[in-house]
Amino acid sequence: MITLDLKHTTIYRYVNPVRFLEHRLISRPRSTHELSLLDTGLSISPPAQLRWLHDVFGNSVARLTFEDSADTLVVESSFRAEHYPGDPQLLLLDDYAATLPFTYNDSDAVDLASYLRCHYADPDGVVAAWMQGFIEANQGVTLEVLNAMVQHIQAGFVYQRRDEHGTWEPARTLGNRSGSCRDYALLMMEAVRGIGLAARFVSGYLYDEDAGEDSGVLLGGGETHAWCEVYLPGAGWVAYDPTNALVAGRNVIPVAFARDPAQASPLSGGFDGLLGDFIGMEVNVTITRV
Repeated sequence: MITLDLKHTTIYRYVNPVRFLEHRLISRPRSTHELSLLDTGLSISPPAQLRWLHDVFGNSVARLTFEDSADTLVVESSFRAEHYPGDPQLLLLDDYAATLPFTYNDSDAVDLASYLRCHYADPDGVVAAWMQGFIEANQGVTLEVLNAMVQHIQAGFVYQRRDEHGTWEPARTLGNRSGSCRDYALLMMEAVRGIGLAARFVSGYLYDEDAGEDSGVLLGGGETHAWCEVYLPGAGWVAYDPTNALVAGRNVIPVAFARDPAQASPLSGGFDGLLGDFIGMEVNVTITRV
């Protein structure tokens, strides 16, 4: 068990005071057997009225409405949590899911339908061929195939931090052999969906268990992080972080789950003002091991 303090600050700056439209905030993780929330905090300037709800995926979402105009918007969320990460060595699959391909039972298939369907075109079949290479190289052993994928992306792709909105289509990420954490997650999701596995996008935070030693090994810290989960019968939803080749939830705190990356943005919204009023945004995430 690891106890963590996390603070996530987002600052939007404008040339002139603007009127803020409704914003959508996803920053509060849900308590599970892997994560126990001990305390939470939320500070917003200018002040906002909050309306909490659960979205279609069960994420905890705050809808923010503003009355005051301002030239700066600051949203700071924080929480303390106990994390009980899974152990990839202890993953046990049902016998029929041990090798690829396999088919989910009828009950699971109904509930997993939206996570099974590919969402992006692969007109030249490059993503499918890339996926097939891992299957052949690992004799179709499910866990070995998925482990090989995250290892390959972490070792063979060039990580790049991108501040602009949006996610590259999987074929582009594969062709560039580079991308951000969300690009890598989407590539892996679409690749495994193509062979009949259910996958979903996860947004949250990354921490380094050796942060006190300033190891600097993990990529994607100091900001929000993204990875994917694959549904494996017998093990359930299993986390795969291709940016850092992490499996089973090591070093990651999930906050939002979604079918597509666009649905898991930590903070989204708009403003009324001139086109050139927006200066830029600043995001800072600090995670301290208690």
